[in-house]
Amino acid sequence: MKQNSGSVVLGVTGGIGSGKSTVSRILEEFGAVVIDADKISRDVVMPGEKALEELSEVFGRDILDAQGQLQRKKLAHIVFNDNEKLQKLNGILHKYVAERINDNVKEQQIKRTKIIVIDAPIPIKNGFLDLCHRVWTITANRELRIRRIMERSGMSRDEAVSRINSQLDEQEYIKIADTVIYNNYDYSHLKEDVKSQLTGLLG
Repeated sequence: MKQNSGSVVLGVTGGIGSGKSTVSRILEEFGAVVIDADKISRDVVMPGEKALEELSEVFGRDILDAQGQLQRKKLAHIVFNDNEKLQKLNGILHKYVAERINDNVKEQQIKRTKIIVIDAPIPIKNGFLDLCHRVWTITANRELRIRRIMERSGMSRDEAVSRINSQLDEQEYIKIADTVIYNNYDYSHLKEDVKSQLTGLLG
């Protein structure tokens, strides 16, 4: 698929508090179309969606409320501390998210969109790495990430640290990157860095 289009598919990833979403918004300002994997993961579990049907078959109808909406806390409680169930949950979600991302990328390629950004906190192989020409990892100093999470969400320090620790290790994110953007300064510095990297990418 990558060889048949004039579009550049750019993967943007990074842990919580790194500034990944901010980089995606900046790229949008520069004309990119952003495919938000987080939003898609919420969309695919709406009532009537195949993913929600499969989840209710695997984990039971009790995960749905009276209106047929997913009760996220109930599902989280089921998979909590059960790695086998968690893997099953992730496998189902990733399958449908990857399918939707793939469809969206194809749609933008048909439109000859110049820059297609896949914004994904979890850099899964199918539906992310296999579609991207380049992957940017956004990272930042750990203490700065903790402070950002606390400021924007009201979490305690322990909660913020726990959220960081629940994600991939920073070196795992860096390992898959073609480009690493260090977001340790202010917004204007980040924007200039993104602009410079984008110019280099487009040649």
